[in-house]
Amino acid sequence: MEWSEDYLEELQRKGKIRSFKVIGEKKATAEPKKKRKHKFNAVATEYAGKKFDSTKEANRYKELLMLQKAGIIGLIELQVPFELNEGGTHSMKYYADFVYRMMDTGERVVEDAKGHRTKEYKKRRRLMKKIHGITIHEI
Repeated sequence: MEWSEDYLEELQRKGKIRSFKVIGEKKATAEPKKKRKHKFNAVATEYAGKKFDSTKEANRYKELLMLQKAGIIGLIELQVPFELNEGGTHSMKYYADFVYRMMDTGERVVEDAKGHRTKEYKKRRRLMKKIHGITIHEI
């Protein structure tokens, strides 16, 4: 793709590209910015057409699908939002990785595949218990 040198300099100033080089008299090519590494070294994974933030989360989904086939659990939901500050000036939500029902008891289970428990996560976990009366099962 050919762009003017001025246009590429503008992209570089905005942080869209890291560098570029001029080839020949007028041709210039851009080098795309490198993709950033995840803060906790999680590797985004895709399974069964769904994208997961980590391999651990994708593996847990595979396990849940097997449990569902065995008839132990049902109604698996992914990334379910829970409002933690209803009526407040700022919205605060917790997104559960998995929510499903135990077939024998009908109990609703909220699960999170955690590799690292951040301060923010611990705060939301406490609010889930206080506001919704839900204990998050950590995997």
